[in-house]
Amino acid sequence: FKNMGLLTKGTPLSWEETVQYLDYIKKHGIAQFINLYHRLKGREGDQLRWGDEIEYTIVKFDHENKKVRASLRAEELLDRLIAGEEVNNLVGTANKFLWRPEFAAYMVEGTPGVPYGGLLACFNVVEANMMERRVEVQKLLKKDESILSISFPSIGTRDFSVPAHPTTPHDELSVGRSIFFPDDVIFGGHPRFKNLVKNIRGRRGEKVAINVPIFKDKNTPSPFIEDLSSYGEPSDFSAALPDHIYMDHMGFGMGCCCLQVTFQATNVNEARWLYDQLTPITPVLLALSAATPIFRSYLADVDSRWDIISASVDDRTAEERGLVPLTTKGRWRIEKSRYDTTDCYLYPCSAKYNDVPLQMDNGIYNQLREGGIDEHLSKHIAHMFIRDPLQVFRERIEQDDTKSSEHFETIQSSNWMNMRFKPPPPDAPEIGWRVEFRPTEVQLTDFENAAYCCFVVLLTRVIISFRMTYLLPITMVNENMKRAQKRDAVLTEKFHFRKGLSTCKSSPEGGVSQCDGESNGDIAEMTIKEIICGNGSDFPGLTSLIRQYLDSADVDVDTRCTISQYLSFIEKRASGQISTLAHWVREFVDKHPAYKHDSAVPDETIYDLLKKMNDISHGRDHCPNLLGSYRSRTDNLIPSAVRRAEEALVMMQKKRPH
Repeated sequence: FKNMGLLTKGTPLSWEETVQYLDYIKKHGIAQFINLYHRLKGREGDQLRWGDEIEYTIVKFDHENKKVRASLRAEELLDRLIAGEEVNNLVGTANKFLWRPEFAAYMVEGTPGVPYGGLLACFNVVEANMMERRVEVQKLLKKDESILSISFPSIGTRDFSVPAHPTTPHDELSVGRSIFFPDDVIFGGHPRFKNLVKNIRGRRGEKVAINVPIFKDKNTPSPFIEDLSSYGEPSDFSAALPDHIYMDHMGFGMGCCCLQVTFQATNVNEARWLYDQLTPITPVLLALSAATPIFRSYLADVDSRWDIISASVDDRTAEERGLVPLTTKGRWRIEKSRYDTTDCYLYPCSAKYNDVPLQMDNGIYNQLREGGIDEHLSKHIAHMFIRDPLQVFRERIEQDDTKSSEHFETIQSSNWMNMRFKPPPPDAPEIGWRVEFRPTEVQLTDFENAAYCCFVVLLTRVIISFRMTYLLPITMVNENMKRAQKRDAVLTEKFHFRKGLSTCKSSPEGGVSQCDGESNGDIAEMTIKEIICGNGSDFPGLTSLIRQYLDSADVDVDTRCTISQYLSFIEKRASGQISTLAHWVREFVDKHPAYKHDSAVPDETIYDLLKKMNDISHGRDHCPNLLGSYRSRTDNLIPSAVRRAEEALVMMQKKRPH
């Protein structure tokens, strides 16, 4: 279900080699999109199919020295896992899950083997599939190794990986030139990852600079200025700011783990509409899933990895960042990194909320319009294409624009927004128009990850069934994303949100032509609890709307029980009765005897923290403060009677006149 075309084999070009092909790739990428759009714009009737992507960290515990390290065995593990997939393909056995590489040599990404379908009973197999994935990898691990769905808190500290590797900041052959993150910690089984690091640095003109506000504890120096002299020369860390945790490599962002959900829409209109309606929901899930309060073994004053990833892939030049005046070579001042919040909605009735000025390549915009693409989609694509391609393979420059979409995807897939609109791949007729929901922080347990995934997918059913609209001005979405990352945002921040219930009308073509009851006066600042659970007056809450949807559907007992557990869990996390992982981690560190309340988290504290997390995630321990007392009825199979009944209901609904 996920388009893995970006892992194409070939000879990657350096940035200097890529420059001569920039205009060619963009022009042909747009031609590919135009051809693809017109070939598939009439595709109708696709059923809901969806899947999750979870990234995992492989760790190794050193019990004697009370230290835990990231284990660089991803390539070896993936060779064995993917070999098993290929055997299943040869003998005609369905794969329960699929495994793919990620940025770091200590990471693997797992997805379900086939997408989940539109049956409500599918929600009861999600958690079971996640549990089996974890077991599948754990069986291949060595003594004292484990798989955790977390972002490793000690990335960039000395000796943080096993085997350990030196940094080479002054080596001309080094791709990252980092004083913290060795090149050998990047996944080496595919050239994509190291080449991305090298080309981001090449285009930017210097290595990336990431500064995260330090959490000021009672013994934290003020100002906090870290002595980095043992890591390199002063010029190596000249971008470090006082009162901040300094990092200097793509690995500090892309080496974190995440949870993403992709779902298929009925047609292109529905995909564009869902993209718009879910965009204002993204900050809510970011705050609800906060899980990353430690970077480079320092406590940060944020709970999320979002801005760290944004800075870690920021390839903008000094001119584009507004640090120096634009020259004749410069085209735009670009406000954001290529990893950030979306800047515009896609559907025509959403356009009035596009209050952020868009930089666009007018030539590309005109090419799209002349190619028959409507104004709003053309603006979205033309805005994406102010970015340059970072990953070009020598063997893939010449393509048939009627059959390939690689040049389009090389830019589309490296615009890492909180939402992604995904056209069907040209070579996969079974896949339709899709939308990817991208902000959620990965959770410690399979129960939590399943709860968030099912919540988001059920919310799409509410939006479609009730024609709900949650549109906000884009500037408010941007502000909400900033608030969502703050420490304990789920409890302390308020977010712009629609306080009433606004609905949209359907057009005869299956799109959305008009929205009723929408005005900026319907927007208020609400807490996460009010958004999720209701405000007691004019907004019932997202979980209440999901329950109304379920009441109108025929759901088997086990599935309804599991979903009820997920919704109740999310409500308690929204209200603070259950801690976010970020809050729980902070409390653990604060109470640990080795921590000196100076914001620096010692190896021993990290070791005990990850031991506890490992026991919780593998079911050997339970923490009510983090998880409550929930137990779902998840199962790895849908009972045949339930499947037959639901499939019959779906067929009846399809036959009804609309």
